[in-house]
Amino acid sequence: MHDMTPLIEAVDIKKYYPVKKHMLHAVDGLNFSIGAGKTLGVVGESGCGKSTLGKTMIRLIEPTGGRLLYRGRDVFAMNKREMKEMRKKMNIIFQDPYSSLDPRMTVMESIMEPLLLTKMCSGKQEALPRVRELMELVGLSERVASAYPHELDGGRRQRVGIARTLSVRPEFIVCDEPVSALDVSIQAQILNLLMDLQEELGLTYMFITHDLSVVRHISDDILVMYRGVCVEQAETEELFENPVHPYTKALLSAIPEPSVEGIGREPEILQGEVSSPIDPGPGCRFAGRCQHCTQACTTQTIPLVEIAPGHKAACIRCRKE
Repeated sequence: MHDMTPLIEAVDIKKYYPVKKHMLHAVDGLNFSIGAGKTLGVVGESGCGKSTLGKTMIRLIEPTGGRLLYRGRDVFAMNKREMKEMRKKMNIIFQDPYSSLDPRMTVMESIMEPLLLTKMCSGKQEALPRVRELMELVGLSERVASAYPHELDGGRRQRVGIARTLSVRPEFIVCDEPVSALDVSIQAQILNLLMDLQEELGLTYMFITHDLSVVRHISDDILVMYRGVCVEQAETEELFENPVHPYTKALLSAIPEPSVEGIGREPEILQGEVSSPIDPGPGCRFAGRCQHCTQACTTQTIPLVEIAPGHKAACIRCRKE
């Protein structure tokens, strides 16, 4: 994130949900920036708030607080008319391509729909060349143009989803676990496609996943989320080389190592209770599962501090060293 002005700047983003008389803190005060043409990987286990974050950023879900600056303009403060224009610049690729496509629409109709809805093309005739161009761009052959989603495999469906997302020429795309529903062999194809598209079209990504190995070769920077907060943030290589937060270390140890050294190596199994995201008090949210937990970890707010240039972590142990 060395660009002078980032494309995306998140300032204290919050999303809370009322639960009976309490508040569930799904996303609790996140700060980060993403340079144009770069990828921020957001990693964490199910329920950590990463998908909520992605949807809140593009206002599919309305935020509780904070600001999201897009080239310096606050997206959260935009009115309906401004948001309509903004929707062309920010888009999302969903996890399950089957549920995000209309089963009654052919591949061609699915890709054409956003072009007609946003009035980027005035009619079907004008839209056809653009649809063909998009199909070629995402590696779909002409012969599937009149196929329906149920006739395609997961990889092709996801290509249709990507073509739909790209149809309005966005600059920023939230990739919400776009490969986790796919077979491993197809995952690599889709990841490579996303990286090629990024290079060709100059796209900026936020890549959400629970799988650190997926995010390693696509991300420039990684943000590790746990129960709505960021526990560690660094450039990708730095995070893999020098993880400091106990949670990041546990996530990294769960990646299978395809080498002789990896044989017999046990992943670190986390013990203890998962803290509740409802009305969380002060203290580290990971404390209940951390083997290094002391009383100080549970009684005070633990800020995200820079421990090396561009590398931040929220852990008491980082401060002592």
